[in-house]
Amino acid sequence: MDAPAFIRIHPDDDVVIARRQLLGGTLLAGEGVTVGGLVPPGHKVAVRAVAAGAPVRRYGQIIGTATQAILPGQHVHTHNLVFSDFTRAHAPGSTALPTAYVAEPATFMGIVRADGRVATRNYIGVLTSVNCSATAARAIADHFRRDVHPEALADYPNVDGVVALTHGMGCATDSAGEELQVLRRTLGGYARHANFAAVLVVGLGCETNQIQGLIAQEGLAEGVRLVTFNIQDSGGTARTVARGVEVIKGLLTDANRVVRQAVPASHLLVGLQCGGSDGYSGISANPALGAAVDRLVRHGGSAILSETPEIYGGEHLLTSRAASAEVAERLIARIQWWEAYTARNNMRMDNNPSAGNKAGGLTTILEKSLGAIAKSGTTRLEAVYEFAQTVTAKGFVYMDTPGYDPVSATGQVAGGANLICFTTGRGSAYGCAPSPSLKLATNTALWQRQQDDMDINCGTIVDGSETVDEAGERIFRLMLDTASGRVTKSEAHGYGQNEFVPWQLGAVM
Repeated sequence: MDAPAFIRIHPDDDVVIARRQLLGGTLLAGEGVTVGGLVPPGHKVAVRAVAAGAPVRRYGQIIGTATQAILPGQHVHTHNLVFSDFTRAHAPGSTALPTAYVAEPATFMGIVRADGRVATRNYIGVLTSVNCSATAARAIADHFRRDVHPEALADYPNVDGVVALTHGMGCATDSAGEELQVLRRTLGGYARHANFAAVLVVGLGCETNQIQGLIAQEGLAEGVRLVTFNIQDSGGTARTVARGVEVIKGLLTDANRVVRQAVPASHLLVGLQCGGSDGYSGISANPALGAAVDRLVRHGGSAILSETPEIYGGEHLLTSRAASAEVAERLIARIQWWEAYTARNNMRMDNNPSAGNKAGGLTTILEKSLGAIAKSGTTRLEAVYEFAQTVTAKGFVYMDTPGYDPVSATGQVAGGANLICFTTGRGSAYGCAPSPSLKLATNTALWQRQQDDMDINCGTIVDGSETVDEAGERIFRLMLDTASGRVTKSEAHGYGQNEFVPWQLGAVM
């Protein structure tokens, strides 16, 4: 039997979602509504009359205001629905429940470092203090590229690779300002990351972000696992590259000694991302990822929800899950910071969704946010962190980041995330280093079209062949397999180095 032509999410909704392209005259069985014109897949159809100026609901929540009278059967989108601000009633902790942990936690094959931390990958990293040393850092890492120089790592099969994570910052900024502090916090998080067996930091020499300042702020210690030098002291670019290559060669033998062993799922810290979202995101991949997160938390693991501009309008759903009033207040404070931040930059919090999001059926940031929050599952919100802060709490946590995926994931990895799960409905091409990234397709058409970028198809939920919970179980098992070393699609393509993007907060001077 064919799946119904539409999906109803909540009894209070004024709209339903088209499972496939709907033609005018199509009867929405059970709703008593006939479609009034062409409605693309993933888009909204009104099932109730909505007066001009009245709120429109999806997920049982307000997603905007009708700009004109909407009749049952009409397509609901940017031509008749707009963002509208409204007061969100916060009830901190009102839906927070203690976690029901499983008796026998799942395990994965991880890499246990000398200090007890567990890695999912085993890289050597080349970081830069400033944009000026990016070219030299890339040249050092390129010497060890398996696709170009297969002999370079032939004797080191347990080393996943040598990656250069460069950026466009590090100078022309306030030497005592927030931007430099956040950049150093980000670099420090990567320098300490369990997925790096060792790290080389290359600077220029005269930049604002002095390497010694980075080390001092982040409490790093130079030694076997952390080596630093700069171009000016090394005698120029060529000598810097040669020196860096020799340093990496000296690190490879020790890095190769790792052996994977069974460890509890409590050692997993998963960053949750969505990009190129569509009208199905909040129906399929996001709630399925949420179901996987609930499993992960019950097995003792942790997950990080982020992208503050893309939870805007739905933050009350998160504060209701807060473990304490203080946790709720920290999240509200970050929302208020963003309202002030966008205002002073002549922007608005409702500058989302993107063109691709709208083509996929999303109309307002409120609608997008409600679907994005579904990635977090249902467990208690244990803590709220600022960008790139080290995550120490167990369970479900929040990190304040921009909505721009590479920046957001960079903050999560700096905080310790050793796996990323990334949902997409339009086909975002993304990967992450040193933490593997799983791509979850929201619809089967995307899966069929772009399967070499997608790791799992959640379009089965839209198709009606799988439940959200069943898909969540598949995702959870794939998390464990990936943490054990299974190569993701983005890793196979070589994604990861260019996706390191620290948050540039302030003015470039």
